[in-house]
Amino acid sequence: MTAQEAVPTVSSIRLGQDVRFDAWLYSMMMDNNIAYRMNPNIIAGPEQLAFMVRLEDNQVYLPCSDATFFLLRDPAQSSALRSQYNRAWRIIMRLVRSLMPHGAERRRVLQFCRFRFRQYIAEHTLIPSRLVKRMTNLVLALANLPDDPWRERRREAAQRQLALLQAPAIRENLEAMPEGDMPTRITAARHLLDFVEMARMLCLSAMSRPWLAAQPEAATVRDVMRDAVSQCVKVRKYFERSSPGASTILFLCDADGGVVLDLAVANQLVGMGHRVIYAVKSGFFFFSPTLEDVETDPSISAMLGRGLVLRDQRMSKNELLRCLREHHLVVISDGTRERLNLYRTSVTFSRAWKEADLVVAKGWRMADVLLGTSHKFTRDVICFWHDADGFHVRLRPHDPAAHKFSEKDIAAQAAAIIAVMREAHSQGRTVMFYSCIIGSIPGETRTAIALVTAFVDNLRKKMDNVLIINPAEHFIDGMDGDDLMYMWEKVQRSGQIDVWRFQTVEDIEESFALLQRKVPPQWSGKDSTFSTGCTKEMRIALDVQTRNREMQIIGPDAQRFLRRGEYGVGKYFDASIVGPSLR
Repeated sequence: MTAQEAVPTVSSIRLGQDVRFDAWLYSMMMDNNIAYRMNPNIIAGPEQLAFMVRLEDNQVYLPCSDATFFLLRDPAQSSALRSQYNRAWRIIMRLVRSLMPHGAERRRVLQFCRFRFRQYIAEHTLIPSRLVKRMTNLVLALANLPDDPWRERRREAAQRQLALLQAPAIRENLEAMPEGDMPTRITAARHLLDFVEMARMLCLSAMSRPWLAAQPEAATVRDVMRDAVSQCVKVRKYFERSSPGASTILFLCDADGGVVLDLAVANQLVGMGHRVIYAVKSGFFFFSPTLEDVETDPSISAMLGRGLVLRDQRMSKNELLRCLREHHLVVISDGTRERLNLYRTSVTFSRAWKEADLVVAKGWRMADVLLGTSHKFTRDVICFWHDADGFHVRLRPHDPAAHKFSEKDIAAQAAAIIAVMREAHSQGRTVMFYSCIIGSIPGETRTAIALVTAFVDNLRKKMDNVLIINPAEHFIDGMDGDDLMYMWEKVQRSGQIDVWRFQTVEDIEESFALLQRKVPPQWSGKDSTFSTGCTKEMRIALDVQTRNREMQIIGPDAQRFLRRGEYGVGKYFDASIVGPSLR
């Protein structure tokens, strides 16, 4: 057994220590289509993954539990792995039988599925949840079925959930006063009542499948909800009314459904002062709600109320935060049609995770992925589910090294810079903002900072009574491109800029001369029009100038900036300008 095979956890694995293991791992990731460099257009890269998972150099994240990974790795465990594969097969067989009547067509599809299934599991490298996804796609394509064949099933289930929510046995237990003595102060009593109702709502959401199958007696509901309240005590502080540690909550749905009851939980949290992002699926994944369901199902619309549905899969930080300020409940898609797989989630979902203070995940499948892994996440995660042993709720604290720059934190940084600019104006000084290439050339960020520092320092020597804002002097460790651009936009729209100067080719040549260096090939001919960030800033500058006609814009012609696109996620440069080897 190699050193890599002997490691106790997946998070202990490091690439570059065992070439045979690395080869197997790369092959396994390719088989599961989660190797970023092989398909960078649909698989999250390291920067996007870093929004959600804390990874060290040469560390690899896998979208499954440690137990599942080691079953895949160890041929001696083939019987245990086969039981997981057999469960995947049963899911696919139930799908086929639910969609196709008896006859030659069903037999043809089943025979094809058997053939492909044997091929997929032959090497023992396919994660069982990915196997379900792949086989589901084959069934729908081969049988020429709609992309979402269970839409009507989910709609009927949503109607029954709405009825269940109003059932006497449910209402009387949801609304019953807590057992024991009540606090003597109104605030404490309100917090207690909020918590108890929230815990009961979580219980109802977790019980959606069994209680829809057979509506329970009032005594059964009371006992299960009482147990849920006692279980939730250990995570109560994360849900306290308007608590500073959990003001934005990302809520993840489950394949067993229960969307109406999930939204009942979300509305309860909104009523407690939180903002909720409810993440559904982009398409068919059994009883999981989809964006289409949320927009077209009247039972879901009744629970969504004034909540906002966001279809954009690549929302910027600014757009997402604006929507959260205006709507305390928003619905997004995670971008997938499978069990939670962070490699395949959308940009919007990744940013939602990054902006959240707490992730709440429903169902044992989520618990398997989020609690069963040894990897550390950037946000606190709470999983809740119900099984044969009762109601469960578990907390997975975030990695202590993961720091979140909240909207308030970033606004404070911007306010400090704006205050300096105002002070300069009070002293009769001119304020100049210098837009320049910082991270627009991959691998050249340090050089870019040295160039702009040398140039601005020299400019300050030549100019009298001018305050020059150099972005390179305001880098904050841990901030990514999203955070920095959000901060700078606040500064730039403050109305405090008199002269907005954009970096030119001549500026860059002079900067290298100041550093006593020749201009290297990768910098030759470059100016601020090459920068995605500067392109965004030129658009802002032109907008600001419509309100502040006296502001001067110096540098390349504005029309030359239009060639640039949007940021690569978590990067400082336009993702379209580099090939897959660098993306």
